[in-house]
Formats: sequence, structure tokens, C-alpha cells
Amino acid sequence: MKPPREAGAARRSAARTTREGIYHDRGRLSYTVIGVYAFLIVLLFYVASQSGHAFWAIVVVLLLFVFFLVRYISTTYSLGDTHLRAWRFFGNRRIRLDSVNRIEYGSMRDLAPTGFFGSWGWRGRMWSSEIGQFDAFYTDAAHGLLVSGEGVPIYISPIDVDEFARELSRRVRSYKGSLAVDVGDPRSAPPAHSD
Repeated sequence: MKPPREAGAARRSAARTTREGIYHDRGRLSYTVIGVYAFLIVLLFYVASQSGHAFWAIVVVLLLFVFFLVRYISTTYSLGDTHLRAWRFFGNRRIRLDSVNRIEYGSMRDLAPTGFFGSWGWRGRMWSSEIGQFDAFYTDAAHGLLVSGEGVPIYISPIDVDEFARELSRRVRSYKGSLAVDVGDPRSAPPAHSD
């Protein structure tokens, strides 16, 4: 019989898995971030309605904030039989599971990227002095996973980081066995991450 904690994790994992065996999770959303975006959008809408000659410039900035909010809210992750997929409005990235060689906890603060506006491209490409280029499909800068495989590493922040790491690890291990760095492997050392 499984301990209560493992049984609860197995139920949550099963609830996020479709009949086709695809595991889905969303990005961890912050009501503060959504509130700030909403406040700025309302403020810009008000300013645009009161403005005369700068109306179109303000509308362009307003639409830019709406675009960023939609990208933030639409961030999702899925694990199929062969790929990890990170998706958001106007951007996605796929990594073959058989190419994954590291699954580790990460934080944007630890990666020390160039900053929020340091990302470029539809994949959120960033640069870190520690690992070089990486793709950032995240909604939570403090708690996430850094997955290394084909191409540049990818930083993601699913709702339940530990559960996603376990499911990703299980699927990757079915291809290539144990990894040298794998925070989701139950046979590895206890995770240093907790929410």
C-alpha cells in the first residue's frame, strides 16, 4: 500500500493525464502579476480615452500589455509519449524525451538572466552567465525546472513542480534509464525543493 502522500500525488497525476496518455499542467499564475497587468491596461485605456494627439501611441502600448497578459495566462506544459511541450500564445518549444539529459530545480534568480526585457524571440530566449542561452517558458520566476536536452535548456514553472518533475523523470527513464541529475527520480536523494 502506498503512503498517503504518494497516493495523493498519483491521484493528481492521473487527473492531469488524458486517455491518450498525455500529461497536462499549466503555469503557476500569480494574482499579483495578473492584477498589475489588469491595472495597467485599465489605466492605459483611461489615458487613451482622454488623450488627443497621442491616442494611437497609447493604444499601441495598451495592446502590448494585453498581448503580454494573454501570453502569461496561456502558458501550458504537456508530456506525451515522445516529447515535452511548452506552449503559450505565440510561442512553443518541444524537446524529445529521449534527448533529455538533466532535470533540475531552478530559479530565474539563480540563473541570473539579463532581466525581464532580456528575453528575445517567440521562445523567450535568454542568456545566463552560468549556462549560456536557454528558453524561458515560465510564469513563476522563483520555482521551476530547468530541463536540458536537444537544443538549449528550457526553464518551465508548472503548478506542481515536484509532481511534474516526477512524471517527466518517469517518462525520460523509460527511454534511457537513470540520469546523472534528475530531481524527479524517486531513487535519487530527497528533493531540496519544497513549496
